[in-house]
Amino acid sequence: MIDWGPTGFLTAGGKQLEYASFGPAPDATATLVLLHEGLGCTALWRDFPERLAKATGLGVFVYSRAGYGGSDSADLPRPLDYMTREAVDVLPEVLDAAGIQKAVLLGHSDGATISAVYAGTASDLRVQSVILIAPHFFTEQEGLDEIARAKVAYETTDLPQKMARYHRNPDNAFYGWNEAWLDPGFRGWNVADALDTISVPLLAIQGEEDQYGTLAQIDEITTRCSALVRTCILPDTRHSPHLESSDAVIKAVSGFCIELEA
Repeated sequence: MIDWGPTGFLTAGGKQLEYASFGPAPDATATLVLLHEGLGCTALWRDFPERLAKATGLGVFVYSRAGYGGSDSADLPRPLDYMTREAVDVLPEVLDAAGIQKAVLLGHSDGATISAVYAGTASDLRVQSVILIAPHFFTEQEGLDEIARAKVAYETTDLPQKMARYHRNPDNAFYGWNEAWLDPGFRGWNVADALDTISVPLLAIQGEEDQYGTLAQIDEITTRCSALVRTCILPDTRHSPHLESSDAVIKAVSGFCIELEA
């Protein structure tokens, strides 16, 4: 088990993964476990984890999945069910290595999907609740079009150099995500059935102007989840509400955590 401290590395899924932690250790409070988006990493949460720890009084644990940040590279090509594999095979090892005792899974984009799949398929009593920011459970043409544009940008602009500031291997990070989503076989991808078996309270957050997914993703949650569901739809916000509307997101997350504790 790791020492609770600012930064370090743990082993999960056969890879060395970087992590950062903030606030109280897992033996003191519940821990918000942050799972990043498809091109994210520990550093790209920016100051959100630290602010979240201060606002909620909970511990916050952040890690970079294989292929991202300073973690080991991922094995490419990624299988088209890579998010489910991350949930089933890797996430429980991360929770074990970090010594998490009570977890609030907070995921963004791909990380939200991984969180939902884990909450819906694993019988893990450590998971107390789930917070999903800009989740996706099925493909939408709008999102696929945006991902196709991202490929053009990566291959024709200085995007690789910008990504290299945060990712040890930007090609591994980008193509591992992009090629999976643009694979013709991915059009039929759908993991919404995981929502049917989530038994813990859930908070769903999305920007009204999200370029990668519509509010149909949130509707899927409210239609299929039988547990308590709260939603927070933010105007004038795109795919990264925690950065674009961070005050509103921190308020929503804090309020949700207070409601559950009460």
